[in-house]
Amino acid sequence: MKKVVSVLGARPQFIKGAVLSRIIRERGELKEVIIHTGQHFDKNMSAVFFDEMKIPKPQYNLEINNLGHGAMTGRMLEGIEEILLNEKPDLVVVYGDTNSTLAGALAAKKLGIRVAHVEAGLRSFNMGMPEEVNRILTDRISDFLFCPTPSAVANLKTEGFDHFDAEVILSGDIMKDSVEYYGRLSSEKSSLIHQLSLKDKNFVLATVHRQENTDDAGNLESIINSLNEISKSTTVVLPMHPRTRAAIKKTGINFAGLITEPLGYFDMLELLKHCQMVITDSGGLQKEAYFNQKPCVIVREETEWVELVDHHYAVITGADSERIKEAYRKFEEHKPVFDKDLYGKNIGETIYQIIWRII
Repeated sequence: MKKVVSVLGARPQFIKGAVLSRIIRERGELKEVIIHTGQHFDKNMSAVFFDEMKIPKPQYNLEINNLGHGAMTGRMLEGIEEILLNEKPDLVVVYGDTNSTLAGALAAKKLGIRVAHVEAGLRSFNMGMPEEVNRILTDRISDFLFCPTPSAVANLKTEGFDHFDAEVILSGDIMKDSVEYYGRLSSEKSSLIHQLSLKDKNFVLATVHRQENTDDAGNLESIINSLNEISKSTTVVLPMHPRTRAAIKKTGINFAGLITEPLGYFDMLELLKHCQMVITDSGGLQKEAYFNQKPCVIVREETEWVELVDHHYAVITGADSERIKEAYRKFEEHKPVFDKDLYGKNIGETIYQIIWRII
């Protein structure tokens, strides 16, 4: 039986990888081996997480986390290489843009094993982002590039991939499958809306965790000030990333909204389903807002998901407080009509069929 190794390290990667894993198990035509690098240590990444989300438990857990980029990537490369030498897979599948993504692709390529990159071709054009470096390098050494959007395909074409020995495939965004599947289960798995006494469509969901916002006191203060202004008219719910919590404590900024601990996926899905709007610097949450038909204010200076802005489902404001408040007011007055299908259908099945063909 042909064998696929999936390299996963962060919760979003497991959520995306669960789509393909479920199809592989249902078909019974391939064997999948899952490597968990441990990159994003998370108490929610426990047996309960895997059981509730119906994700197969990884056969390997490298438990590599809380290190600098170089040390983390190097140790992952060493650990993954040893596993690949033992497992001898026909294909290695990597997702997204983390250090785990790059280490998995690099280990496979150096051993002559073909690499499939799911969520290929995305570009922020900001080389100050570690994720941008990871995605560019991973794309360049991948054999099969599953692109979520036409703009991702166009990025690869611009970079010369027509002349490389690689297959570029417009597959659609596999996160859409995840949100649809788990969205049907979230109301059974989460009681957070009731616990927080939130009213449907009467609160804003906000997240702030990117380094350019948490490590810059001016940016962080500006964003929090805008959220405080918004909270005067509607509840703002802010699941607090540890990096954000430490930065807020260090700078002495006070947040006037509702703070929660970092939340599990079902809780976040329930907040997305019931909120009025999303304000975030998270790439994944931008799309999840769209999948739940919620407008999004992007507190960054760029986005990989340019189609959301092009179709007016999202607005880029950076950390500018006045721009954030203005975008909030505009979306409050005129909610977009979510009548465009930007990310495809049955994406997991599309990717599976191509993988089955190529190996």
